[in-house]
Amino acid sequence: MTIRRTVLAALAVLALAAPLAVGAQDYPSRPIRLVVPFGPGTTTDIVARIYAEAMTKPLGQAIVVENKAGAGGNIGSDLVAKAAADGYTIVMGTVGTHAINPGLYRKMPYDAQKDFAPIGFAGYTPTLLVVAANSPLQSLKDLQAAAKKSGGISFASAGNGTSGHLAGELLKARLGGEMVHVPYKEGGLALSDVMAGQTQFMFYHPAAVMPQVKAGKLRALGVSSAKRTAAAPDVPTITEQGFGEFDLVAWFMLYAPAATPAPVLARLRDAVAQAVGNPEVKAKLAAQGLEVPALRPDELVAFNRTEIAKWSELVKRSGAQVD
Repeated sequence: MTIRRTVLAALAVLALAAPLAVGAQDYPSRPIRLVVPFGPGTTTDIVARIYAEAMTKPLGQAIVVENKAGAGGNIGSDLVAKAAADGYTIVMGTVGTHAINPGLYRKMPYDAQKDFAPIGFAGYTPTLLVVAANSPLQSLKDLQAAAKKSGGISFASAGNGTSGHLAGELLKARLGGEMVHVPYKEGGLALSDVMAGQTQFMFYHPAAVMPQVKAGKLRALGVSSAKRTAAAPDVPTITEQGFGEFDLVAWFMLYAPAATPAPVLARLRDAVAQAVGNPEVKAKLAAQGLEVPALRPDELVAFNRTEIAKWSELVKRSGAQVD
């Protein structure tokens, strides 16, 4: 009786596993949904569409981009975290959804590490510290001096808990003095007020600020990454200007639900690798100020863990919290 039960149990397991194995072997057999947890026209959306187009050929199926914005990216990300782990629903995660939000939101609908399997790094971009072109602030030392004067200075961002806000908080800790954060509903409005001199500076993506720098409306004083960016090679990093270690970048990563079968993840990862190796894709990403590091799947997991710790500390320092 014991042997019979063991055999029956083994057959039951095989019966359950068979459809999954066949599905993985035939994957993909229908279009794939790529969820963007932010609205159309955002940098995340643009990057997602670049990859969706480039990955279609190696996968042999269309990748349909679907925008599911809300709650700082949590709504779209949670949708994928709870989706069937079959490779047909993936998400373009960001530094916000998978590193900042875990420390920013009191209640997270998903676990940024346990609920996702990283597919591939889609790119990263530093932010540029910019001031109005007619600002008297010519350098970070000028900015530091102004912050230490009575009344201090203000800096803008696209909202509480955003990478630009947290970069400003870290700069405040490095330079000292008084720097008042002024959050806006979106980055474009914040940038307009910086150009008008309503706020003294902000950190923002190269793709958004470099046209204004070249047009003589903004001046870039520093780069938030550890090394200079190809998007603005003449702008020195904050670190090399003598204000301590400063390495904050906005990044994008493709994820699948955690239980996605290894063969399916392998197909997706191969498609990402082919996309990254495409010169046309590289050019499109470079136009957005993005670079793509070569990271193995195990390195992606470690990277995510390190980023959560880094940004959570900055969130705590800023005092930002969202219910």
